[in-house]
Amino acid sequence: MAQVVEELRPYVLGWKAYFGMAQTPGVWRELDEWLRHRLRAIQLKHWKRPKTIYRELKVLGASQDVAKQVAGNCHRWWRNSAMLLNSALPIAYFDRMGVPRLS
Repeated sequence: MAQVVEELRPYVLGWKAYFGMAQTPGVWRELDEWLRHRLRAIQLKHWKRPKTIYRELKVLGASQDVAKQVAGNCHRWWRNSAMLLNSALPIAYFDRMGVPRLS
């Protein structure tokens, strides 16, 4: 995940610098939400197996119910990354990884 963030960071900063003058905060907010949604899905793909997903979510502080539900639907990366995973991988998690905010 660190490699993905490292490769993504220059692009996001470039978009922010180039399009920063635009008066469209709603578009930036939606793009920011989609970007984190996509990063959550990528993280689930990296973990692959239900046992790994469950273990990693528990380490990140997710409740047992959330970890079980996400691990139970381990092949629905996009759907899981939009719902329950938001509590285990909040925006602060991506801030610590160095993902710049657009909004």
